[in-house]
Amino acid sequence: MPKGFTLWFTGLPASGKSTLAERVRDILLERGMRVEILDGDLVRQNLSKGLGYSKEDRDTNIRRIGFVCHLLTRNDVVAIAAAVSPYREIRDENRRLIGRFVEVYCQCDLETLKSRDPKGMYEKALRGEIANFTGVSDPYEPPENPEVVADTAREDIETSVAKIIAKLEELRYLPAGDARGYTEEEEETIKRRLQDLGYI
Repeated sequence: MPKGFTLWFTGLPASGKSTLAERVRDILLERGMRVEILDGDLVRQNLSKGLGYSKEDRDTNIRRIGFVCHLLTRNDVVAIAAAVSPYREIRDENRRLIGRFVEVYCQCDLETLKSRDPKGMYEKALRGEIANFTGVSDPYEPPENPEVVADTAREDIETSVAKIIAKLEELRYLPAGDARGYTEEEEETIKRRLQDLGYI
């Protein structure tokens, strides 16, 4: 049975964490892995119901997600966390707890984030109508050495996913396979895109 690991997506709201997490999950399931997603919004509705958005409450929320990921990982399940997780110290604390931990930073500029925000939360936060909004009125600390940087403003979804899968194979967390869930034409398109962006 393949060993478990945690794939931790971090980034500002609307940076693409959940979208990438779901696509990667589908590929891992196709590869025969056991996978669970812990989405930040859903965790807050269930595991962390009642917590607010102070630094202490945010830290508690991310520690809870990390502990569940730890339990899943040691039982040979792939745990995929998709949560803003704004503070570097707590993410690193989870890395130490879990061990088999891969951090994916969903990097995205403010203008792109605003354009993806149908509820207008960024605009409201910029006008001061929403307090404690990460990236505007609350800090976000980007990872210093993430295993993968997904530049979701410049890359399409498949390009970012291909980088993540390649890193998991490189780290031997995921067995290399010919079937990546893409046709030969799609793989060639992704390869050209990675070359254009200077990744390969």
